[in-house]
Amino acid sequence: MTENPSSAPRLRVAPSPTGDPHVGTAYMSLFNLAFARQQGGSFVLRIEDTDRARFREDSEAQVFETLHWLGLQWDEGPDVGGPFAPYRQSERLDTYRPYVERLLADGRAYHCWCSTERLTEMREMQQKLKQPTGYDRLCHGKTREERAELPGFNETPVVRMLIPDDVELSFDDLIRGRVSAPRPDDQVILKGDGFPTYHLAVVVDDHEMGITHVVRGEEWISSTPKHIQLYKDLGLEPPAFAHMPLLRNADKSKISKRKNPAARLTWFKEQGYLPEALVNFLALLAYPPKEGADGEDVEVFTFDDFSKDFDWRKVNPVGPIFDLKKLDWLNGVHVRGLDVGELASRLLPFLEADGVLDDNPSLGQLARLRKVTELIQTRMVLLTEATALVRPFFVGDDEIEVAEDARAQLKDDSGAVLAAATRALEDVDDTRSGVLGSETGWTAAAIEAALRAAIVEDMGIKPKFAFGPLRTAVSGQRISPPLFESMEILGKTSTLARLHRLADQLA
Repeated sequence: MTENPSSAPRLRVAPSPTGDPHVGTAYMSLFNLAFARQQGGSFVLRIEDTDRARFREDSEAQVFETLHWLGLQWDEGPDVGGPFAPYRQSERLDTYRPYVERLLADGRAYHCWCSTERLTEMREMQQKLKQPTGYDRLCHGKTREERAELPGFNETPVVRMLIPDDVELSFDDLIRGRVSAPRPDDQVILKGDGFPTYHLAVVVDDHEMGITHVVRGEEWISSTPKHIQLYKDLGLEPPAFAHMPLLRNADKSKISKRKNPAARLTWFKEQGYLPEALVNFLALLAYPPKEGADGEDVEVFTFDDFSKDFDWRKVNPVGPIFDLKKLDWLNGVHVRGLDVGELASRLLPFLEADGVLDDNPSLGQLARLRKVTELIQTRMVLLTEATALVRPFFVGDDEIEVAEDARAQLKDDSGAVLAAATRALEDVDDTRSGVLGSETGWTAAAIEAALRAAIVEDMGIKPKFAFGPLRTAVSGQRISPPLFESMEILGKTSTLARLHRLADQLA
């Protein structure tokens, strides 16, 4: 049994691999890591896999992948090792047994042989009589032989901790101050299969790994007295506790994977959110924004900004509403803040998945993607939105599909507009001047000048309506990247081919 290795703070997150990682895992990891980095401490990832009935083999890898994606890197864990390995509870079963034996020897725990049926009947009776539910201590103080003579006997016992009459029900919380919790019952700490329950394992592991601060959701407040009692029974120093507010849906209910897809951490990556935007969002859920020099709130910040001035006393204990509109806004801000080349590289996996590009694009395709990315950067909120905007630049001119809403907005004069545009653009030199904003050569400025003269001035069509048919011809969409810049990227040959194609369809 080890002692606390140093005075530097040690914090941990301990997800259970029972399905897709919950967004709460990232939420807890963020606050743990922010404090650990600020204080020069350590952040530990521990896998609590003692629930074998719900265990899912691929879940652990998803935890690693999603936290890595968010940049929430741990110092010790199952994949990176560390001085207190192993970091999976299922590999630590021999660690817990001596603690259980000590509690049994000291009379602070006892064997319970009650069958599941007997416990169910007991709880039903308690509820019927409107009594507090909890174990009635039928097995306490009895030998196996004495208990076997009574009804509801099970051959394989569990071990329960004995809650003393004077158990302390209040404790200090770094976020909430002095907190009180209900009296616990005699909790099972070792199951019949030899696996510890959460309550024993978390206390033993946190002690063995030198954890100084336990940061977890407020749903664990009711369990804290029994955990502190276990520390006391074992003669160990308890850590500091901080209970974070629960993330809630708009109806104030606890966010869950069953009811809300956004509870799945993998969902955010699938939807095209940036990891830095999600980190920014999760921090704001329970922490106030900084005040800027002008007195305004600064809501856009990095993890380093958050960690630098972190203070547990500033955490809001009221359960925050998980507002995806706020996340969308933040994501748009972070998208616009990326270097164009960086954004283009982040779009690649989505474009490859949607068949816009293959997994080994040419240098020419990458160069074109960078130019297109510069056009659409201010028009995107999610990375998944890029496919519709980018696809027209990477398909053949005869493969452009005109969307129904784009076709529906075409007016009776669309054919005439397309014809005038074609004539005007045929006279534009298809060389490139290389001079930004030049009105000579096949540049956006030259294209715009020619089209405005032919359609706005000569045909007398208002600019608001003049270019709709051209946009539809070039992209197939009602809303698309800037038209003239798109034509420049496509080149003269492709642009004219697309104008001719739509004109033929309308004839």
